[in-house]
Amino acid sequence: MAAWDGAPSTDHLGLLFQGNNLRTLGAEALGKLLRQNKSIRSLILEWNSLGAWEEGFSFFCQGLGANNSLQQLDLRNNQINHQGAGELAMALKQNASLQELDLRWNNIGLLGGRALLNCLHSNKTLKRLELAGNNVPSDILKAVEQAVDHNQDRQTILSETQNRTYILSKEVLSLKDEKNKQFLDLMDTIDKQREEIARSSRMSAARVSQLQEALDEQHSIMNSLKAKLQMTEAALALSEQKVHNLGELLNATKQEQTSMAEHHFTELQQQRQEGADREGKLLRDLSAASEKNLLLRNQVDELEKKCKVQQDQLFQVKQDLTNTTAELKLRAVQAEVRGCSFSRCWRQEWLLGLAEMVSAALQVDHMTQQMEASGRSMQDRIQRLEAVRAALEEELSQVKAAALSERGQAEEELIKVRNQARLEEQQRLEHLEEKLRLMTESRDEAQNCCFKQKQMVAEAQAKASQLSLQADGLRRRLEELQQDLNSKDEEKVMEVNKVKVELQEQIGHLQAERAAQDGLREKIAALERQLKALSSNHREALLDKEGEISMLLEKLRVKEANISRMREEEAQRASFLQNAIMAYVQGSPLGTHSSRK
Repeated sequence: MAAWDGAPSTDHLGLLFQGNNLRTLGAEALGKLLRQNKSIRSLILEWNSLGAWEEGFSFFCQGLGANNSLQQLDLRNNQINHQGAGELAMALKQNASLQELDLRWNNIGLLGGRALLNCLHSNKTLKRLELAGNNVPSDILKAVEQAVDHNQDRQTILSETQNRTYILSKEVLSLKDEKNKQFLDLMDTIDKQREEIARSSRMSAARVSQLQEALDEQHSIMNSLKAKLQMTEAALALSEQKVHNLGELLNATKQEQTSMAEHHFTELQQQRQEGADREGKLLRDLSAASEKNLLLRNQVDELEKKCKVQQDQLFQVKQDLTNTTAELKLRAVQAEVRGCSFSRCWRQEWLLGLAEMVSAALQVDHMTQQMEASGRSMQDRIQRLEAVRAALEEELSQVKAAALSERGQAEEELIKVRNQARLEEQQRLEHLEEKLRLMTESRDEAQNCCFKQKQMVAEAQAKASQLSLQADGLRRRLEELQQDLNSKDEEKVMEVNKVKVELQEQIGHLQAERAAQDGLREKIAALERQLKALSSNHREALLDKEGEISMLLEKLRVKEANISRMREEEAQRASFLQNAIMAYVQGSPLGTHSSRK
């Protein structure tokens, strides 16, 4: 009972009471539960003692018979005898939901097995019945297995038949729906046909009345067409006048364009001449500067040659001094040798030696005076060369400043010429664009007038064709309705034919005028092409002029580069000369003497 008190609620699909030693009260409680509950699907009561008390087990079997939701029941090892098996057989006859029953390891015996076998003839839902370990003969077990298999086959067949019936019912319902839809569609089509028949009858009656009214309105329509034709003729006359005016305007524009083109050509020639003059002037200036540079170079070369000659002279003087000093040393040595060897004549030789030394000293003084004079002359020459170099540098700076000023003036003049040309071109282009706009507006007005006239002609043609068709239809129907009106119909047909002829003649005139307008359009297109060609030529001339200006600028840049390169070379040469002179001054005896002091 403790197990029963802690049992789960009836909302669960399975209950497990394994090994709880349930007896009479537990069996009665389970019977009540099965009688009232409709949601339990599985009940496991293994290892209990439900079959030991007949009253409690019979109450449990009554609840099982009244239950219609339980599908699996496990009663293994519950001490069920043949009487309990009879009670179970009675419950299985009433139950229609149980599919699996496990009665292994009980005491059912032969009588219980027969009772269960008999109940299977009336129970058609039980698919599995376990009777092992119950002392039931093998033939009864086989019969039970056959009965259970038969129930299983029957359940599968029933499920298949239920599925088929469900599918067939769905198909029948769909067919019924389709037949209903078809019937409704047929009814709708029948109603629509009836409505269309009634509508066509009403339309036919209305058409007959309209035809009768149209016969009366034809005369008024013909009169209105004649008035419209007169209006179109007047409009055509106005359009011809406008076309003539446009032709005159086109001729005037042609003349203006030719005059403008000649004026542009003369201006371009003048500008080219001015550019050529400026270029010649610049070339002459550059040639003069180059000649000055050549003269300066020649002067520098002459000065270099003079310096080289003086250097050679100084070198020769140095060699003479070295030779004389060497001879004096040799003579002194010889004198000493002679004094040692010839002791007798030492006084005479000493006197001669002194005389020679005095003469040598005099010669040395003379040479030093000459060297000092040559050094002073060289310093004077160096100062003169530096003055010449400064003068040359000043002349180069003046030439450079003049070239830069001339270049700036040329660039300013070029900028002014460009700005003037651009302003003039913009003004001319604006004037031409204004004229073109006026011409296009006048052309558009003429085209609109022509288009309106064409529309009026097309409307007249469409109305004439409609009238002809209506007249033919009316004639056919009036021949069937009223034979007396045949003569009147023929007269009306004749009148319509006359109107057609007149309309065709007018259409021919309109087509001729249209051809004339097409010729005028072609002339306008030719004039536009000429304008485009003139503008392209003007643009090409401007591009050529800009190319020439860029070439002149490039030449100026090259010449400036040459001048700068020449200036750098002259600076290098002057530095070389200065270094050579300083080296010569430092290497001369005067330089050494001054350094020793």
